[in-house]
Amino acid sequence: MSQNLWVLTDGKIGDVAQCIGVAEALDLPYEIRIVAPRKLFTYAMPWGPIDPKDAPHKPESPLAPPYPAVAIASGRRAVPYLRALKRLSKGQTFTVFLKDPKINSKFADFVWAPEHDGISGENIVTTLTSPHRFSAQKLQEARENPLEQITALPQPKAAVLIGGNSQHHTFTPENINTLLAALKNLSQTHSLMITCSRRTPRELATELHDLGRSEGNLFWNGEGENPIVQYLANAEIIVVTTDSTNMVGEAAATGKPIYGFRPTGAHKKFDRFLSKMEGLGVLHPFPGDILAPTYEPIDATPDIADAISKAIEQKQASG
Repeated sequence: MSQNLWVLTDGKIGDVAQCIGVAEALDLPYEIRIVAPRKLFTYAMPWGPIDPKDAPHKPESPLAPPYPAVAIASGRRAVPYLRALKRLSKGQTFTVFLKDPKINSKFADFVWAPEHDGISGENIVTTLTSPHRFSAQKLQEARENPLEQITALPQPKAAVLIGGNSQHHTFTPENINTLLAALKNLSQTHSLMITCSRRTPRELATELHDLGRSEGNLFWNGEGENPIVQYLANAEIIVVTTDSTNMVGEAAATGKPIYGFRPTGAHKKFDRFLSKMEGLGVLHPFPGDILAPTYEPIDATPDIADAISKAIEQKQASG
């Protein structure tokens, strides 16, 4: 049994980032293990077994020992692997799953889910926002050591985080025109620091690229390290699209006013979360008046890590 931590996911960027955020908050060295079951086996996940090609005795298996002290997993394809790890380690590995596993939570030692998922259980902890990698320390370091291109921008600055089409949201031509017009108007008073998603519609991404490349603005083109922590740390305000609860939650870690643009579409879970953030005075409509005050930063990541640490201590104490 090694005294490190495994991150078990199928490689989705969002899942990996959340797991790493918690691992870093636990202050444990971590190893990323990617599960890649064949298509036939994914149909039965999260309920079914792991793909036999990933049997632990095989050198390339994501479950090859020595087993870690802690494992954090996310994503339905990772569920059977985390369940198998708990069995293979004879319960010695403390197993954590992030988000709703869609099965009985007892398959893991600890489950975290966002409040808006509406699940509960003896070993389930919920928080308003999701875990991420933008700790108070990292934000402070980014403020103290800003990138040269950010320092060169006129004040005040606005971080602009753009998502894209998803299962529940679509950026219609009207949405795109409204968003672009509002951002161009904002650029008259703020320097824009823009990032896009892989989901961003091409026509919107092209226009944002042009806007970000104009004088007094920045646009991240996807090359090199994502400067989002620099953008968040050094902005006075933050504009996000509300197709991603994660982006809103990450922005809330700064304590800076967040302005949300709502694309076409809805989902009751998203709506519950957004309504709560609006009620707390964290989230405001975009386009809209840019007048909101700051607030106490909201970051659930250290709270989740603390709950995991306490659960580990309780398990050890009970033998």
